[in-house]
Amino acid sequence: MRNISDIIEQYLKSILQESPEGTVEIQRNDLAEQFSCVPSQINYVISTRFTLEKGFLVESKRGGGGYIRIQRIELPQHIALQQHLHHTIGSMIDQTVAEGLIYQLEESRFLTKREASLMRAAVSRECLNVKLPYRDELRARIMKAMLISLLGK
Repeated sequence: MRNISDIIEQYLKSILQESPEGTVEIQRNDLAEQFSCVPSQINYVISTRFTLEKGFLVESKRGGGGYIRIQRIELPQHIALQQHLHHTIGSMIDQTVAEGLIYQLEESRFLTKREASLMRAAVSRECLNVKLPYRDELRARIMKAMLISLLGK
C-alpha cells in the first residue's frame, strides 16, 4: 500500500500532465482537505518531490488568497541537452543533485527505469566510499561517462 505522500505526488503529477501549459495552481488547504491530511503534509510532498533538480519550479504565495504554483521544466533537446548536462554536472556533483538529474532524465524518458536505477547505484555515496571533495569529483566523472554512453545511442 502506498503512503499519503506517494498518493499526493501522483495526483499532482497527473494534473500537471493534463495541463496544456505544464503548470498547476493549488490551494494547500483545499488539497489537504481533499486528502484528509494536514497542510504541512502538502508542504512536505512539494518540497521533497517537486524540486528544481527533479525538473519542477515551485512558486508559493502565502495569505488568504495564497496558492502554490508548480511548473514542469522540460529538458532541452539534443545538443542543448548535452550542454545542460555538462553545465549541471560540472567537475563536481553532490548526491542530491545527481539523483535529481537522474530523476529528471527518467521522467523525461531519456533514461529507462533500469538505466536510472543503475546510475543511482553507481553514484551513491555507499558505492563511492572516498572522502569529499574527491567523491563529488568521481561522481561527476562517472555521471558524464554513463550519460555519454546512454544518450549517445
